[in-house]
Amino acid sequence: MKLIRFGAAGAEKPGIQDAAGKNWDCSSFGEDWNENFLGTNGLARLKTWLDANQSSLPEVPKDARLGSPIARPSKIICVGLNYRMHAAESGMAVPEVPIIFMKATSSLCGPNDPIFIPKNSVQTDWEVELAVVIGKRAKYVTKENALDYVAGYCLHNDVSERDFQLRHGGQWVKGKSADHFAPLGPFLATQDEIADPHSLRLWLKLNDQMLQDSNTSDLIFDIPTIIEHISQYMTLLPGDVISTGTPAGVGMGLKPEPRYLQPGDVVELGIDGLGVSRQVAMNDPEA
Repeated sequence: MKLIRFGAAGAEKPGIQDAAGKNWDCSSFGEDWNENFLGTNGLARLKTWLDANQSSLPEVPKDARLGSPIARPSKIICVGLNYRMHAAESGMAVPEVPIIFMKATSSLCGPNDPIFIPKNSVQTDWEVELAVVIGKRAKYVTKENALDYVAGYCLHNDVSERDFQLRHGGQWVKGKSADHFAPLGPFLATQDEIADPHSLRLWLKLNDQMLQDSNTSDLIFDIPTIIEHISQYMTLLPGDVISTGTPAGVGMGLKPEPRYLQPGDVVELGIDGLGVSRQVAMNDPEA
């Protein structure tokens, strides 16, 4: 299945996308796609319900806004320097263990919402990433059964403010957590939709110029290793998002000069089987 959420920000409704790319309103199912839904065997319950009800669902208007396919999760956890070529362009050694950091859940937004350039920002950057959505409570997981805890996968832009991240003191979270810094979607694809998450092309264009073009086969730490590692330090809850890292081609690493987002810039990104998203950069309206 492909799960979507649609409608005005803060008032999204649940839906699905069918194999033909049409979106259908699942409001009559009576649940949002959230922690409680996933933690109560929701995907199986939804499949059974769709078998009986899908033919009578109303179609979502084609101009409807898409929100994050998961209602605000308890955590967004990111993995840094997890592609070999990205570590090289950053001038950093390949990590010996996964580098993890948190991203505020308030940064979550829809896949086609604007990127807000924060007040006093000088280095707002882009990062196409494969995101893993946890499907059930996970603690002290082993690599051998880690994928049993995965609900599915999403496209994620881990928007980052490099000056905040690297030169404002403390942890990376300062440069990762501004509003609209986590466009997620357009949909959550359940595990059965993705044959091999470690063999997916992922790419990103800025103003129609291809800047990131790689494959998840370049991951340093694969998904089972990441889940095993993180679950040793914290309990993962249904709906939690793990963003697995970005390949080479971020603005900070461009040669001969770094490049960062300016108002009006258009970012388009995609991953095989997980759709395409598009964001226009603009100054934060509250700045």
